[in-house]
Amino acid sequence: MRRLGKSYAHPFVVLIKYPNEEGISRFGVAAGRSVGNAAKRNRAKRRIRAVIRQCIPLIQDGWDLIFLARQSIHYASHDELQEVLDGLINRAGIAKNQHVI
Repeated sequence: MRRLGKSYAHPFVVLIKYPNEEGISRFGVAAGRSVGNAAKRNRAKRRIRAVIRQCIPLIQDGWDLIFLARQSIHYASHDELQEVLDGLINRAGIAKNQHVI
């Protein structure tokens, strides 16, 4: 999926999208070693998942989405992370109304 999907980058998170045949959207969250030790990686993934839960009703069905944490995510507040993910979803063109708040 990394090679075939389309990616959208931000200093905090990278979004990779790929269409699926399932008719539902599936989500994955990952954080590499560059993000930090295990505790920092787990915290970054928890923060991304918390924001994604709020965005799920606003995302079109039929996509496989991967969110990759970047090292600078530790400097983002919850509101900044929400704004970044909303922007990535809009840029990717997968929002139901194309203007996620």
